[in-house]
Amino acid sequence: MIIAQEKKQRFAEQLAAFKKIVGDQYVFTDEETLDLCAKDETENLHFLPDIVIKPRTAEEISEVMKICNAHKIPVTPRGAGTGLSGGALPHFGGVLLSFERMNAILEIDEKNLQVTTEPGVITEVLQNAVKEKGLFYPPDPSSRGSCFIGGNIAENSGGPKAVKYGVVKDYVLNLQVVLPTGEIIWTGANVLKNSTGYNLTQLMVGSEGTLGLVTKIVLKLLPHPKFDLLMLVPFNDLEKAGAAVSAIFRAGFTPSALELVEVNALKIVSEFVHSNTIPVPDDVAAHLIIEVDGNDMDVLMKDMEAISMLLADFDCGEIYFADDAQQKAALWVLRRRVAEAVKLDGYTIEEDTVVPRAALPQLIVGVKNLGIEYNFKVVCYGHAGDGNLHIRIKKEGSIYSLNNPAIIPALSALFKLVKSLGGTISGEHGIGLVQKEYMPIMFNEVSFNIMRGIKKAFDPNGILNKGKIFDEH
Repeated sequence: MIIAQEKKQRFAEQLAAFKKIVGDQYVFTDEETLDLCAKDETENLHFLPDIVIKPRTAEEISEVMKICNAHKIPVTPRGAGTGLSGGALPHFGGVLLSFERMNAILEIDEKNLQVTTEPGVITEVLQNAVKEKGLFYPPDPSSRGSCFIGGNIAENSGGPKAVKYGVVKDYVLNLQVVLPTGEIIWTGANVLKNSTGYNLTQLMVGSEGTLGLVTKIVLKLLPHPKFDLLMLVPFNDLEKAGAAVSAIFRAGFTPSALELVEVNALKIVSEFVHSNTIPVPDDVAAHLIIEVDGNDMDVLMKDMEAISMLLADFDCGEIYFADDAQQKAALWVLRRRVAEAVKLDGYTIEEDTVVPRAALPQLIVGVKNLGIEYNFKVVCYGHAGDGNLHIRIKKEGSIYSLNNPAIIPALSALFKLVKSLGGTISGEHGIGLVQKEYMPIMFNEVSFNIMRGIKKAFDPNGILNKGKIFDEH
């Protein structure tokens, strides 16, 4: 009883200290707010935090972290809650830090093609703001209309345009970071080349909020391409669709997007968004969405013509060309909302495998065979151009994979297949909570010890996003 009273008193003192730092109205313990922050888009998992704090500045975060570090309170950072690996889930309770109030674009530097932003800015809002200046920030995850730039940094997000333009890491120049101990640092410099010491900037990118809290971000920009063309290519064989992907690149073309959507996924999302944009005959197994972009329309037209001729060798069906912006937008709506649609249809378990591009047909065949062997339904879609296939699983009686004995053997077999093909278990969604059990498939103990050493150097008390990516000893 005495211990319980002491714990209650300590909690009250810490709560008062947090309110003094950020203001009473930005510290929450009510049931509704805690419940909202207990989940993200990962399967159907739910873990309640004890406190939700919504800071506005790096200095406020610094003071909060000093208290949490001193009392060894677990801290979970949260962006928009669109993650798919459980990275923002507070499974140890403690404090959840929401970045929603840190939502300002601070500067668009047109001379140096850079933008400085806070982490709570929505990705598409940033893209639109720089586009008004004739500039281009290419990384475009499917959730770009709701996800935060800070979350994209944490997961090293990609998206359809990664095949030509690269992923988030290719655009991050410098980061302001609050360390778990409360210190504030900049990781690099606002320059295009930097060989000055260890690359802390790139270490932060993709670290899933386990090493520090990103509070300002400097991104490289490009001039915005003037034109783009889009076509949809049906195939009656899923494996041939995968093989065509590698052939396009071997022929010397680099599309700005090259996406694969299996027919069952396409049917589900078409019904979900009430679209009849794409007719789906009974003999179609999959579609490729192929986009090219650039500044010379004649060149783009020739590229599209040559790609369409090449695809005839893979028994493709009649190619559909999007004639205007409205038709292009309709196609991209289908692609970008497919994950949402298939999840609501019961495909709640999503894996984010990536293999060398030429191994994509083997991965597709292997996934289908595993579905038969382990008795689950599966739909595939994703960024075929860079070998990143999203695999959605539906298994009777299993709506989640975490600690689920009915799912673990199937996922272990899937990830071993991926490794055997020269790939890895996550291309852009991260490891977080739900994939960490499978990390030993990819890494030995030497590698884990290096990672644990890095974590310990940044976070000596192990409070920040504790237990994500790997277990800490």
